[in-house]
Amino acid sequence: MLNLFLKKNKLFHLNKCYHQFSSSSLIKGIWKTNETKPRCFHTSRSQQSLILGIETSCDDTGAAIVDSKGNIIGEALHSQLQTHLAMGGIIPPIARDLHIQNISQIVETALQNANLEVKDLDAIAATVKPGMPLSLVVGTEFAKQLCKTWNVPFIPIHHMEAHALTARMVEKVDFPFLVLLVSGGHCLLAVAKNVDEFLLLGESVDSAPGEVLDKVARRLKLRNMPAFSTLSGGKAIEMLATQGDVTSFEYGNQPMFKYNDCSFSFTGLREKVYKHIGREEIIHNTEADQVLPSAANLCASFQHALFSHICRRLQRGMHYVDMKQMIPEGPRKLVVSGGVACNDYFRKYLSIICAEMGYTLVCPPPKLCTDNGIMIAWNGMEKWTAGIGIAKNADDIDAIDIEPKAKLGVDMTEDVRNMNISLKKKWIKLLPKKVNVSQ
Repeated sequence: MLNLFLKKNKLFHLNKCYHQFSSSSLIKGIWKTNETKPRCFHTSRSQQSLILGIETSCDDTGAAIVDSKGNIIGEALHSQLQTHLAMGGIIPPIARDLHIQNISQIVETALQNANLEVKDLDAIAATVKPGMPLSLVVGTEFAKQLCKTWNVPFIPIHHMEAHALTARMVEKVDFPFLVLLVSGGHCLLAVAKNVDEFLLLGESVDSAPGEVLDKVARRLKLRNMPAFSTLSGGKAIEMLATQGDVTSFEYGNQPMFKYNDCSFSFTGLREKVYKHIGREEIIHNTEADQVLPSAANLCASFQHALFSHICRRLQRGMHYVDMKQMIPEGPRKLVVSGGVACNDYFRKYLSIICAEMGYTLVCPPPKLCTDNGIMIAWNGMEKWTAGIGIAKNADDIDAIDIEPKAKLGVDMTEDVRNMNISLKKKWIKLLPKKVNVSQ
């Protein structure tokens, strides 16, 4: 019954996409660049490949064109943040409808900013997995129709692979390297061996950290504070935590402390902070719309507990990598990406772990950590350069479908667990007192 529902639902929103896309001049094949403007090609780019990337895995509609040297030639992004903030969370059908309304204009704007036409592209890449199905299908079908209309190859993209490789666009990061992806939808640790080869060491068994941060921010009613009314929940918590004390509330044992693996769990931490909030509301007799006077301390201590958990699982993963000799000795790099990677507290904690374990921390600029078309275009370029995962004809393009759930690479979780790596009394000490990230 569930499969039948999904098939019917998919057919419904596919038809809706086709109806909306049919009026797009890009799909009709009649859109042209304004020829009165000079074609601003740089000499260094004349021999460079050009890839358009389209991202609609969740709640942002993004498009960008990059060349094979990692230059961003043109980009555009439509954020749905304010819409979903007003509704208390992402509502998939609304996210889908906003993607449908904006995708054509976003792609056209990216092309116009690059002063390019579709026919100038070498290929078009789009996120096909993982993500919200109602959102994924919009970008995927739009990209596929563009490719077939203009006879351009299509490159399907794994969203997490794109996050993992974005750092290679802005910094020299050679394979193999360790990658930690932390976002509103995922938390995972893996070894990147090649463009399309990953070894998954651990991932969240329940919620994602960004999701939990947003829910805690809503429970704390931080949107009722003018300074935070337009911010994401995670950003609001980060900013308010600068005024708090990380030691003010206890969280007991680390999540999954009995499991000697690299898996993550965040639901228990969320429930613990909810209990702290409930007790504080009784103590302070708060009204329905009031923000607790202890909110800053709650944010600081919760952040510390959450990031400490991630760092401990990361430390075990680094020991596993050493024992298995997965990354050669010498300059080793940890790439951290995803929306939560923008958090300054988190980056400071990660720097401590990397310094102790002999890694160099690499974080893409905040703009590239969150979902965007640039990372999809760059992952498409990595695959184009390697000659892998490219659909060149209509039949191959039609055969590609979205995958709402998709693991990253080969799952090594059980092997990590079997190694039984115990780090009692060896945990790296993080910041135990009040944190001032501006220092």
